[in-house]
Amino acid sequence: QVQLVESGGGLVQAGDSLRLSCVASGLSFSSYRMGWFRQAPGKEREFVAAISRSGSTTRYAGSVKGRFTISRDNAKNTVYLEMNSLKPEDTAVYFCAVSSSYSGTYSEGYNYWGQGTQVTVSS
Repeated sequence: QVQLVESGGGLVQAGDSLRLSCVASGLSFSSYRMGWFRQAPGKEREFVAAISRSGSTTRYAGSVKGRFTISRDNAKNTVYLEMNSLKPEDTAVYFCAVSSSYSGTYSEGYNYWGQGTQVTVSS
């Protein structure tokens, strides 16, 4: 029933910017916390960013804080990830995810996942 579709990935050079989008369907979008995760080849999936239901609270992994910005548009059922000053280390498949949790831990408790969009950053 729940579907998440990511888009916006691509091949860019170090220092460039990229904006990812995730459109959700099959749920009351504004009722759920949203997050972005990423997975590089041979590595575990890692938390990148999260945003509260209203968009008033955001959380970031230390590796992206200050460079990435998560936002949401509840009228469009869409969550975004603006990525600036991209580094080769940011190369990964980026996944959008949904959480119904009300806990204070924003990096865990995600129930549904998109298929991912590839981001490749060359040096």
